Amino acid sequence: MPLDDQLASVLQGFSAQGEPDYATLDVPQYRLYADNLMPPLAGAEMAEVRDIEVGGAQGMLAARLYRPVLHERLPLLVFFHGGGFVIGNLDTHDNLCRTLAQETGAVVVSVAYRLAPEAPFPAAPHDCHAATLWLVEHAQALGVDAERLALAGDSAGANLAIAVSRLARERRGPAIRHQCLFYPVTDAACATASYAQFAEGYLLSRNMMRWFWGQYLEHPQQGEDPLASPLRDEHLQGLPATTLLTAEYDPLRDEGEAFAERLQAAGVSVRLERCNGMVHGFISMAPFVEAAARALQGAAADLRRALQ
Repeated sequence: MPLDDQLASVLQGFSAQGEPDYATLDVPQYRLYADNLMPPLAGAEMAEVRDIEVGGAQGMLAARLYRPVLHERLPLLVFFHGGGFVIGNLDTHDNLCRTLAQETGAVVVSVAYRLAPEAPFPAAPHDCHAATLWLVEHAQALGVDAERLALAGDSAGANLAIAVSRLARERRGPAIRHQCLFYPVTDAACATASYAQFAEGYLLSRNMMRWFWGQYLEHPQQGEDPLASPLRDEHLQGLPATTLLTAEYDPLRDEGEAFAERLQAAGVSVRLERCNGMVHGFISMAPFVEAAARALQGAAADLRRALQ
């Protein structure tokens, strides 16, 4: 179907800015630019929002806790933000985390894992797994029920949620009830039909994604590691039940849907939804794109049911 009308007007504003020169792009300057593209949004009111520190793979990490109601023993939803493993922070995804907390009834904790290229692969997945373990270990102090645990993430953050699920399976903990993946990065190859079809003009471009991978991986061969490219994992059995949303006009669409099919073939319960008329990143546009808001509500409903 054609691009969603509300989303098309947003996309037009982004497209007018053009793409940077990736051969000379300065990472700190690009972060400053990219992380401030969207103005701050008010977001859902929470009973409690506070910045905390959680244990990472090599030290403490910044995190933000969102409590929708003042009630002990709420479920725990650990969130990992997108941004190609290079950009993004707690503020860029504040509105999304507020909505997830409101709609799921869970305490959401957003984790600021270390970013590339300063901390290349596999720093981020190990940070995210360590942070999840730390939150489970400190569940009583945080007032959450660690036995009702789920993960969520968008784009690169969805890749990291998958990595945490894999590491938890391999290391026998923690037990994860559900993973919610918004347009996940699943393969470093960048070679699917949707990469060719939507190479440019739809917010996330092929050149941008290749640049992100170049910052994240110290060596291209690392892209063959299932911890970086979960689509290449030959053993997906035992991963949590999954909600996976893709966008029709997204270079990552085909690899996300291929991953969902691989999960289903491995016996994992999956709800796959291709969100027609949408582009990469649409979930963060839920406050002003009605179709994105509906898709987010559906994913949050899956999480709520899983965490009951």
